[in-house]
Amino acid sequence: MSHEVSPTTIAERVVQSILAQKLAPGERLGEQQLADLFGVSRTMVREALMQLQARGFVEVQPKRGWYVVQPSAEEARDAFAARRIVESGILAAEGKPLAQTIRALRQHIVQEQQAIEGADAATRAFLLADFHVCLAQEMGHRLLSDVLRDLTARTTLAATLYQSRHDAGQSCAEHAAIVAAMERGDMGEARRRMLDHIDNVEEALQTEQAELSQADRLRATLSPLALP
Repeated sequence: MSHEVSPTTIAERVVQSILAQKLAPGERLGEQQLADLFGVSRTMVREALMQLQARGFVEVQPKRGWYVVQPSAEEARDAFAARRIVESGILAAEGKPLAQTIRALRQHIVQEQQAIEGADAATRAFLLADFHVCLAQEMGHRLLSDVLRDLTARTTLAATLYQSRHDAGQSCAEHAAIVAAMERGDMGEARRRMLDHIDNVEEALQTEQAELSQADRLRATLSPLALP
């Protein structure tokens, strides 16, 4: 197996697991366990982890090992802001023939709907995140699709960490509305719908509550009992 696996393929598998919400923020990534899983040396695993560290997905803690990052609320907001710029830009730019793009996106939405009806949560989460990467690829922006994969994985980590209230069915319906606007040739409407969709996903995160709980947990825990 080792000849088929490279540090990059290991790194991509980790990002895919993040997009599928199978890897949680703060989870430990043991070098030896990964080496055994992929049938490769620890040196190769370390190279993959260093790639992921450079991309902002893992961090090394001295004497403790490698961990999936836990984005702060501010880092989550930054990732969503970057996605707005990239995704509205993609919809504003000239891409491949639109009919071909729409056909591919419609097919993707069918897969999303099937996953919502019958697939496991990981497949559902991955497909909903992958719609955005697919849009960039189908519009002919290969470099931006790589950028967007990383940005979407960052916002997925935030959604996992801050317990998103955004429903899978709602996401799928919003994706369909974006594609419907593209099909009508109304790219301005498609951009507006995309920005609304990203806003909705971000607003569904419990970041304010999480920030408060971190700051005030001890105070709340040690506050005097309100005895009658």
